[in-house]
Amino acid sequence: MIQAENISKEFKVKNGVNVVLQDVNLSIFKGEKIGIIGKNGSGKSTLIRILAGIIPPDEGIVKKQMTVSWPVGYVGGFQNNITGLDNIKFISKIYGADYKKVLNFVINFSDLDDFLDEPLHVYSSGMKARLNFSLMMAIDFDCYLIDELLNVGDADFRAKCNHEIFQKRHNKAIIIASHNDQIIKKYCTKSYVIFNKSLCPFSNTEDALKFYRGTLKSNEMNLNERQKIRQQNKILSQFGVKE
Repeated sequence: MIQAENISKEFKVKNGVNVVLQDVNLSIFKGEKIGIIGKNGSGKSTLIRILAGIIPPDEGIVKKQMTVSWPVGYVGGFQNNITGLDNIKFISKIYGADYKKVLNFVINFSDLDDFLDEPLHVYSSGMKARLNFSLMMAIDFDCYLIDELLNVGDADFRAKCNHEIFQKRHNKAIIIASHNDQIIKKYCTKSYVIFNKSLCPFSNTEDALKFYRGTLKSNEMNLNERQKIRQQNKILSQFGVKE
């Protein structure tokens, strides 16, 4: 189980602070497929990075009784001045994984071949993404984090990635942060919407998406602030959601 309790996060900006998340609560159990829905800038990526342990919350705590991956596409743990092979060894050591098993998987899955002997600063962004995803799949996590889509390599490689994470690891917990309806519908059985810095829970994904579309529509309407609040409260009550 992963339990996020009363999570709040803000960032300093030019004119003060930007509060991104406020008193967010979330529980993830073994094997669950969770969608985190929200518009760009709503705090999806921030929440994913807090769950991964990449950044700390300003308030609250994340309790983990499961191992959690880094987010798909995150390359912050890689060292650009050393080879792909040395990065594999480094990451394997950090996560206590068997280097030889990890290396064998990455070689077979990534299709990077001789480039694994080269330093990462000569890699293209696509090659780094291949190494990142292959390495993450080589380590057995209880929960995998996906921030937006699996845009890794060409169409064939993306299909291989989707099969690897969603089919072969169907018993693992997966958290997907996205505003893409099709991805959320296809892979998630339960979803949350980030709305007004809070996390609104929904027992089924279709209601979550309807709520999300409704809040977007209200933001696009030519309403004054009081009318906008009234419209959003109407949408909240429709779905029985409390902020």
